[in-house]
Amino acid sequence: MKRNAGLTRELALPALLLLLFAGSFSAVEAHDFWVQPDKYWMTADVAVPITLQDGHGSFRQRSPIRLRRIVRFTALGPDGMSVDLRENLHLGDPREDGNLQFHAPGTYVLVLETDDRAQSHLPAIRFNDYLTVEGLSGGLAERERTHRMDRDGSESYSRIAKSIVQVGGAAGGAQTQVTQPMGLSLEIVPEVSPYTLPRPADFPVRVIYEGQPLAGALVKLTNLADDDMPVATRRTDAAGRALFPMPHEGAWLLNVIWTKPLPDSNEADFATVFSSLSFGFR
Repeated sequence: MKRNAGLTRELALPALLLLLFAGSFSAVEAHDFWVQPDKYWMTADVAVPITLQDGHGSFRQRSPIRLRRIVRFTALGPDGMSVDLRENLHLGDPREDGNLQFHAPGTYVLVLETDDRAQSHLPAIRFNDYLTVEGLSGGLAERERTHRMDRDGSESYSRIAKSIVQVGGAAGGAQTQVTQPMGLSLEIVPEVSPYTLPRPADFPVRVIYEGQPLAGALVKLTNLADDDMPVATRRTDAAGRALFPMPHEGAWLLNVIWTKPLPDSNEADFATVFSSLSFGFR
């Protein structure tokens, strides 16, 4: 896949912080997570392999997540019906983590959701760097308010991955399965399906957290063929909205992270959700 020449690297974060981030996290600690189909545009009744990916750049790998941690894997189809795909997963296979096969043509939204039992513990400087690079200003403010900037940090976290696939010919219709929130704790919701937009165009998305628009979240757009760094970053506005240049070829990932402090009685300091949306073109 070739990089879209119309997209330039619009990194909003200082290069120093990005270097700190890269140096601070191992592959195990990288939380970027998404469903990666072999093809985003599929033929009806033909099985397409998928893998679960996490990390980025040199830290990217097949996710080692266990099946027991996956609480949901479904597809919402063009008819509005939800199909349970959990039985399609066979994690640990040498070549793939599962497969997709749909009979009816149309656009489908895959949703994979994990539990929140995973935890991350980091030394103070690394935890503060992580909060800074990921734009988690609320977490930093909480550490400052409670005078914990020099203490180790911890979080319990869950991960949500949405992916848009097209079965059959050109996408059409209202695409409400793509443009409506799905009731997830944190999700990226396109205002228009990427498969129906003209080229060139802007690609508007909303970020919804616990049922409400999320302002001030850092959303990243990454070319999955060259994922060392995002090609564009945006902060959501007061309506939870962000606008990106629309890719027209290749495979792409949008991701966002949000966190909230936990009571002192909890084992971890924060509850964090990592959410992604992937899509691609023929």
